[in-house]
Amino acid sequence: MSAADPIYLEAIERFRELLQAAADAGEPEPIAMTLATASSDGRVSARTVLLKEVDERGFVFYTNTHSRKGRQLEMNPQAALLFHWKRLRNGVQVKVEGHVEPVTPAEADAYFASRPYLSQIGAWASLQSETLDQRATLEQRVAMYRDRYPEGHVPRPPHWSGYRIRPSLIELWFGEEFR
Repeated sequence: MSAADPIYLEAIERFRELLQAAADAGEPEPIAMTLATASSDGRVSARTVLLKEVDERGFVFYTNTHSRKGRQLEMNPQAALLFHWKRLRNGVQVKVEGHVEPVTPAEADAYFASRPYLSQIGAWASLQSETLDQRATLEQRVAMYRDRYPEGHVPRPPHWSGYRIRPSLIELWFGEEFR
């Protein structure tokens, strides 16, 4: 698939329409998507992340690049996304597969600046994908970063960025009564 291909552009537009329909239908978290990645030895893992942008360039989400998914995407920049909206028709599912690339630093900075203050602090405080000995440790780290960075002055951590999945496949599935 290519952004110059009319079928690709039609699939992106159809996805946007379905996303809006899911939101209008009261889907609890329409931007939630399952992200599947694989390690260099082929071990697959999946988790839910939130879609932050979709356009003709692809599907964007943000995360800690030191997380398991970040490390896997560094080693193997291929991923699959799955959206499932039960409240549409008899269920609608959209599968996206493709190459993954980092967003630009300017894109990551702009999105990070738009996040709520405590989410910005959490990006600094959270040691994502690492074992936490006790909740108090995280709370201490949050307090430390709140002291370090007053509201309105939180820089983006170097280990926090976004990824864009450039689709090679977009598949739409529509549930029917006879399924």
